[in-house]
Amino acid sequence: MFVAQLWLPIVLSAVVLFVVSAASHMVLPWRRGEWGRITDFGALQAAVKDLPPGQWAFPASPSPKEQMTPEWRERWARGPAGWLTLAPRAPMNMGRSLALSFLVFLSVALLSAYAGWHALGPHARYRSVFRLVATMGALSFGVGSIFNSIWYHRPWRAYLSDAIDAVLFGVVMAGVFGWLWPR
Repeated sequence: MFVAQLWLPIVLSAVVLFVVSAASHMVLPWRRGEWGRITDFGALQAAVKDLPPGQWAFPASPSPKEQMTPEWRERWARGPAGWLTLAPRAPMNMGRSLALSFLVFLSVALLSAYAGWHALGPHARYRSVFRLVATMGALSFGVGSIFNSIWYHRPWRAYLSDAIDAVLFGVVMAGVFGWLWPR
């Protein structure tokens, strides 16, 4: 079974990716300035105080059909318009977010190991393992968030940061797998 042979690169790459992700968000330059800051937040917080956590669109009509009328389309065009995500009313739980991030890294490593094992088998050359796992990692980490830029107007610069991270994560994971692949 592939997990018995590849458990070390799976776990080690997840740990290394966790560290690289932290560096990407705290140290490396491409994430700087990614988020604007609303410093006069009193009116905004008062306006949304009764909404439960979740995703909200504004301005929004009572029904999707009404949203397509010229009046609502004009209201959207006049702005401001957009989407808002509200977090639960509680202190930010960094431990939960970090644990879930690690589980994503572990899951991608596990799925990459599965695909690599079945595509290449044991005793594959470093270069073959590297190519396949780097591609799997870049696709896994990079493709999903593009839809936020396409549909929800997340700045393309933010997606570019995600894409840089995706390639970096894919290459790092591939290096670990290539190094520890059974020979």
